[in-house]
Amino acid sequence: EVQLVESGGGLVQAGGSLRLSCAASGLTFDDYAIGWFRQAPGKEREEVSCISRGYGDAYYAEFVKGRFTISGDNDKNTVYLQMNSLKPEDTGVYYCAAARDFCSSLSSVYDYWGQGTQLTVSS
Repeated sequence: EVQLVESGGGLVQAGGSLRLSCAASGLTFDDYAIGWFRQAPGKEREEVSCISRGYGDAYYAEFVKGRFTISGDNDKNTVYLQMNSLKPEDTGVYYCAAARDFCSSLSSVYDYWGQGTQLTVSS
């Protein structure tokens, strides 16, 4: 059974930093493209970042470029999202997802999803 488990969310002040983790069981992250999505209340889920198979190329949404960094640890089968200079508009539930093929902003491309972790950025 495949499981993705996010952790690291919480409450942080604007300008602060936080690191999210996405740990996998039942699959090897190295074989998948791993994406981070977020969903704010009343809004649609949107892609934040993605790292291609083999922890290759990294992609970022414009609204997080220069602030967020995605990375992976093969030994721990974990993908991280380092978030700096957080803004109140970054608030939402953050999900990690795994896709067999490639990174995409389309949720339907991803085969497996975690349950999400809440990030709240206070002003």
